[in-house]
Amino acid sequence: MTSSIGSITYFETPGKENTEPTLKIAKERAEQLGLRQVLVASTGGDTGRRAAEVFADQDLVVVTHSAGFSKPNLQGLTEENRDAILAHGARVLTCQHAFGGVNRAVRRKLDTYQLDEIIAFTLRLFGEGMKVVCEITLMAADAGLIRTDESVLAIAGSGHGADTAVVLRAANAQDFFELRINEILCKPVF
Repeated sequence: MTSSIGSITYFETPGKENTEPTLKIAKERAEQLGLRQVLVASTGGDTGRRAAEVFADQDLVVVTHSAGFSKPNLQGLTEENRDAILAHGARVLTCQHAFGGVNRAVRRKLDTYQLDEIIAFTLRLFGEGMKVVCEITLMAADAGLIRTDESVLAIAGSGHGADTAVVLRAANAQDFFELRINEILCKPVF
């Protein structure tokens, strides 16, 4: 039986102050493993823009909130950041959240939680970023932007910035229970 020993960086608090260390840890591990596929969650685009600089030699997909997520008809990703991300060769994915959407409309209208939101709350036991890395991976796989037969590096955060990074095996949303988190590189302890 083979085994390996790795390390996990635990940040004392969640938040954007962990963005640079998270990107550094993630980049080093991606290079060690030879990972080409990298995902990063970004709302306004600052984290996505910085990740596009750090991962310029990898296949980076910046996953944003869907339009109307926080306010009707509003897209959180600024045009300036979108242009900078694209200029570095990264791609941008804006689509419906895997753990939201129509089920969220049912909750809002009927005041009852749906299965996808229960899954999201369960993943948040490990931190907000852990929920988001799983969610953006499903979204990118469903959009055909990453492969499900290769390992992926996924980066997310707790509100703003990045504080969580994992290596995982992607899956499409309809195959959610095939998604596998192989390594946790860093996360806040809360």
